[in-house]
Amino acid sequence: MNESRPGRGFNIFWPRKGTAGDTVQWKRLGRRYFGQAEETLRRRESYCVSACARFLNLARFGDRIWGLWDSPGPLSALLIYGKQTIFPVFNGLEEVSLPRPIQRFLKGVPFHAVQGLQEDVLLLEEALRGQGRKSIDPIDYSLMALNRRPPAETLRSGPSGLIVRAPDPRELETVLPLQTAYEREEVLPQGANFNPAVCRMNLEHIFEAQRILVAEWGGRIVAKANTSAFSFTRAQIGGVFVEPRCRGLGIGRRLCAALAETLTAEGWGLSLFVKKRNHSALAAYRAVGFKPIADYRISYY
Repeated sequence: MNESRPGRGFNIFWPRKGTAGDTVQWKRLGRRYFGQAEETLRRRESYCVSACARFLNLARFGDRIWGLWDSPGPLSALLIYGKQTIFPVFNGLEEVSLPRPIQRFLKGVPFHAVQGLQEDVLLLEEALRGQGRKSIDPIDYSLMALNRRPPAETLRSGPSGLIVRAPDPRELETVLPLQTAYEREEVLPQGANFNPAVCRMNLEHIFEAQRILVAEWGGRIVAKANTSAFSFTRAQIGGVFVEPRCRGLGIGRRLCAALAETLTAEGWGLSLFVKKRNHSALAAYRAVGFKPIADYRISYY
């Protein structure tokens, strides 16, 4: 068998502009094809940091990945399953159909979200509706990127006496109320129940495996910001939360700028996604230097 292509796959019909149709193949990928998958992801890295992060953890967590080959041609799309989330990376394709083996897999495993570029998520939503699965809470975001250090003035934002620092591991309990409020306000889909144990586990993971900064003002920790994923060359910022009584003072801007300053100095490009209706956050990220590059979407099930 040719090492650059899979053997037997799953044939589906995919109409394309200017042709009657092409035969394409979906194939669950083993380790021998991870190199090709990585090449595909690297080409789209700015648009799919979360999917890249799941790919980098495939062996550790037992996630699943499928690739789509056009015959003849290279790998043209990916579908990644991990942590009860599906990440489509469709590379601008205009139509998608899932073969029965993938349909059976998705019916047999729990998943609560589809996440990725808006155009890719909408395609997968349509395919899932054909299985009788409809999203209960789709949320649209602006995907933003930063590839240089933030403006110097943003590192001086905030009220007098504000201290931005990395928290001590022993301060996890102090930061936990901020994480709790963040997840309740920004993460939980409509109708979902908050799980304190899961929230604590999420924060423990952030302390252990991500970068986190806190803002201390008046002797209290009033805000936090952290990374949520690392891909090949990019870090994704998330978990930015400022106590309601301290908003509008430039604290969130200062936190993001400080985190961006550290990461870009280390050579990381930066990405984040923010709800389109969160105008204050959009303004703060723009001030730090982030620019919108695409529409992003998370659809909860």
